[in-house]
Formats: sequence, structure tokens, C-alpha cells
Amino acid sequence: MTALQPTMIEVPGGEITMRDARSGASGVVALQSFGLAQFPVTREQFQAVAQSARGVDFTGEERSVPQHPVTWFETIEWCNVASDAAGLSRAYAIDARSVTWDVGSTGYRLPTEAEWEYACRAGTEGARFGDLTAVAWSSQDDVDEAQPVGRKLANDFGLYDMLGNVWEWCWNFADTARYADYRSLRGGGYADREWSVRASVSRGSAPDAVIDDVGFRVARGVVGSTGSDSAQGWSSEADRKRADVRGPLPIGWTPHRDLLR
Repeated sequence: MTALQPTMIEVPGGEITMRDARSGASGVVALQSFGLAQFPVTREQFQAVAQSARGVDFTGEERSVPQHPVTWFETIEWCNVASDAAGLSRAYAIDARSVTWDVGSTGYRLPTEAEWEYACRAGTEGARFGDLTAVAWSSQDDVDEAQPVGRKLANDFGLYDMLGNVWEWCWNFADTARYADYRSLRGGGYADREWSVRASVSRGSAPDAVIDDVGFRVARGVVGSTGSDSAQGWSSEADRKRADVRGPLPIGWTPHRDLLR
């Protein structure tokens, strides 16, 4: 596994303004420095840890394609096994569908949405960090599957494929008031139009959903003390407050009631 460990880029600390598209609220998030993988986790890397996931033996260029489809739960399990293989402390405690993040862990984990967007922007403020066709695989390229990583331009932090190619799972719940336990996805995919392939765009899906254009990228770094329930723009208290919807629910809303127990 050693030769296939993700290449990590040290992302410097800083601030980012995060906006909630549904509520219109915004706020400044201060981030500590953290490590983020230079590329999405590839099929070769995933297979090396997951013992030939799904029984498929990938060859040639397929090895350097982002691992996809992959569920949120599978990414969490992969992070823990990869941490074990690298001699790092596990980031996650898993109890059935309940997952707890140890923010004091040194192990592999998913980035928070704030970490992801900050790293994607790399100091830029526009919709994306460069010309769409130069930095991202999208519908403009007219490809029908995910492409090998690193063939578009990197951003100023040296990160590749932050936009396009495959959507990337993040740690955060998408919206605990409206979508129960859905988790967030960022970055856009190879078949998405330009309005979806932007640094600020977020969507959500069920943590056990199998979606063809969804992959993941790992983060690392101690960003708090073990036992803390907040870090890098995320907090369990905010998740609980948002899920605590009172009165009649709008059609289609399914608050994450388990958070309130």
C-alpha cells in the first residue's frame, strides 16, 4: 500500500465565506492548515486498500481513473483501512449508519465542505479557478465516462480535478432539515453543464447511493482536540439545530430526527 498512498498537498490556513443557497445565510469560516490529496482516489489506490473492490481487476488507464461509483459509507470505511495501513490513527468510529469523526486524528478522512471549497478556489474568487475546458472534464468535452486524473490543469495549490470528472463526497450533511442523512457532494462531473462545475455548487445524496459519476478525495491533519464536535466550518450542534424543525413541514422535507435524540 505504501507506494499507492495518496500524494498530499499542504493547504495553508485561511478564511472563506460560505453561503447557504437555501437560506441565503453566509458567514466567514476560519480554517487551520490541512492536507488534501493532489488527486481524487484512483481505482488502483482504492483497490490496493479494499482488496479488489467488487472483484474487478483494473488494468491500464483504468487504474488512474477516479474510483467510481462509490458510496459515502464506502469512502469512510476506506479511509479507516488506509489509515491502518499507513500507521495513522483512524478518523472515524462507525456504528451501523452512525459515523463519528475524531477531529484530533492523524488519519485519512473526507474534507469538510469549507475545506473543499477553500482548497478548490486556491485564493481565487470567481466561479472556477480557470477556464472550464482547461481545468475540468465536463459536458463540453463530450466524454461518456470519467477520465484518468491529472490531465487537466491544476489550481494554484497544485490540486488536480477539483472541478469536473467526478463529484466528490464531503463530510458534511447536505441539509439535516430537508434531506435527513444525505451527505454533500462537490465539484461536478464529466457529464455536467458549466453551471454545475463551479467552486460554490453543492448537492447531496444518500450515503448509500451508488451514482456513476461520484468519487472522493481524502484529507488529513489534526484540526481539533479528540472529543470536540466541531472543526473546519462543521459542527454537530449546527447539524442538530438545523434538523430541529418545528411546526408543519414543507412538502418533501424529512428532518434528520436521529440527531435530536
